[in-house]
Amino acid sequence: MNTLFNTKSILGFIFAIFLIIGVVGFWWGFEPNTFNVNVAADEQAKETNQRVVTGYTTTNTLIAVLEKLLYKSGGYITNDVTPPGVFMDNIPSWEFGVLEMSRDLALAMRKDFSRSQSQSIENPALTKAQPSLNFDNNRWILPSSEGQYEDALEQLYVYRDQLGDPTATNNQFYARADNLRDYLKQVEKRLGSLSQKLSASVGTEVINTNLAGDSAASNSSPEASVMINKTSWFKLDDNFYEARGASWALLHFLKAIETDFGDVLRKKNATVSLQQIIRELEATQEAVFSPVILNGDGFGLLANHSLVMANYISRANAALIELSELLNQG
Repeated sequence: MNTLFNTKSILGFIFAIFLIIGVVGFWWGFEPNTFNVNVAADEQAKETNQRVVTGYTTTNTLIAVLEKLLYKSGGYITNDVTPPGVFMDNIPSWEFGVLEMSRDLALAMRKDFSRSQSQSIENPALTKAQPSLNFDNNRWILPSSEGQYEDALEQLYVYRDQLGDPTATNNQFYARADNLRDYLKQVEKRLGSLSQKLSASVGTEVINTNLAGDSAASNSSPEASVMINKTSWFKLDDNFYEARGASWALLHFLKAIETDFGDVLRKKNATVSLQQIIRELEATQEAVFSPVILNGDGFGLLANHSLVMANYISRANAALIELSELLNQG
């Protein structure tokens, strides 16, 4: 009798542990909501008695996105080695997408937005922040990923506070068409890669066009004339949530750019183009009601969530290319 009682107690305890892990994992699985970048910048400036000047909104938005990445429910999960984080893959993929877009913006701020020309000196705070964001995203032993990203945040706080300080004159953010175009060209490549990975969910034959357009072009090793792109079944949801995270971060960055580069965009008659890109990215954040990411054929019976996401990202990328051309015009 005692043995039976002890067995039931142990099974009940194990069931309770798994139930708690499941509930916590479910709670940690929620993605952060979008936020108003202008309201966030205004509130931060009022709280610290600063000014919302050119570049303040973009810098504060990068900070806010990184804070959401690190301090959302469950915190930063990618490098977790204990349950439930170690069993989760959707949110870590989302985190990687956010991190990649944040790295791109931090690099643009360091080498372009904060410098007046190629011969000018880099901003000291951004020089420290940008390499910290490039630290391995899956390291849990010291120095941990979170520790490095928090170091980057500390430097971004310094840069933002100097921007908003009317007495600080050696800290700048240059909102110019060429700076913005260089950043958007990097974003184009990022979105193009995400779109291709998502589109490969159904498996397609692709004609090799890697050397097209240049008769003198060459590559390091032979390639097939026709290539088959097919995403592994185990990577479908990872690619989907990486794209969703990247779109979430980029959506906020472009809204901030609409504010800080407002005069440049109006002069180029490009404001509407940017707003259309933002609208496409907003569509990527619609709620996913399916418990799993489905991978039906293009016109099959089941939906294909990857192709739907690829559609929005491809349209946003096409609009980005047009916006870059507008900014390049006199």
